[in-house]
Amino acid sequence: MLTDTAPYLSFVIPVYGSEKVLPELVSRLDAVMETMAETRQNYEVIFVCDQSPDRSWHVIQQLSARHPWVRGILLRMNAGQHNALMAGFAEARGQVVMTMDDDLQHSPSDIPTLLAELATGRDVVYARFKNRQHASWKVWGSRLNDKVAGYLMNKPADLYLSPFRAMRAAIVRDILRYTGPYVYVDGLVLSMTRNIGTVEVEHHDRFAGDSGYSLKKSISLWLKMATNFSIVPLRLTSFAGLVMAGVGFILAVLLVIQKFTLDAMPIGWSSLIVTILMIGGVQLVALGMLGEYLGRVLLTLNSRPQYVIGETVGLLAKEEEQA
Repeated sequence: MLTDTAPYLSFVIPVYGSEKVLPELVSRLDAVMETMAETRQNYEVIFVCDQSPDRSWHVIQQLSARHPWVRGILLRMNAGQHNALMAGFAEARGQVVMTMDDDLQHSPSDIPTLLAELATGRDVVYARFKNRQHASWKVWGSRLNDKVAGYLMNKPADLYLSPFRAMRAAIVRDILRYTGPYVYVDGLVLSMTRNIGTVEVEHHDRFAGDSGYSLKKSISLWLKMATNFSIVPLRLTSFAGLVMAGVGFILAVLLVIQKFTLDAMPIGWSSLIVTILMIGGVQLVALGMLGEYLGRVLLTLNSRPQYVIGETVGLLAKEEEQA
């Protein structure tokens, strides 16, 4: 039965395509929590079902009926992993909030390791994986994202951004102050604290099913990081424009010299077309980048919601409203 007493630890776990995994995940979480004095009977698990195409929401309802510490949020529309996290953060009551994937690639047995590092005075602790049980394109994409994040957001080089993280409640409250529709949790974390630790853990095979994180979603997440938390892309397009202008000026000088030193000006249609295409390409890229920024500004000003909740189970506030 739910009480007003805030738990020590809140898990916020986005769910997509994991109906076969959730019972095992809950069982393993419970087993680990019972071995720790501070979390025994003093934690909650908030599953945020991001319009999963399978029966995940039905499974969450069943788990909540059997385990009073399991809560559930069903989003009316698919919002994406980071937006789903915001929905869970808004309901989390713990002194510490931990996020992890729903597929058991993040082992609950590593939770004490993250909490121990957090207890040393850290604001946030990330798990760094010794090995990655992902497809090659995901591994390389993650490395590229890590390098880009270091440049765009001044991320420390030794910090690995993973979805397996532990945060103090104060950091989560600061994250919730962000109301824009394009959420990138790691970008928000880096804008609020640099007191961040890492611990090394194992990365495991997915327990069941297939990952719902596609290349399209990965690119969308990269764009959130690039355009919501940095103006570097705009500066890069300005720099590219300056470079092209410089190249054009140099070519103009060379053509003037050529005009006075040669009897006849050679016809160079190929070079002319290449130059036009290069300059036009840079201009289109710059316009596209500006359009991306302006589109996001428009949607933010129009108060596009981060997520829309369709149904909940096990949440204290909702039960009180129904009573």
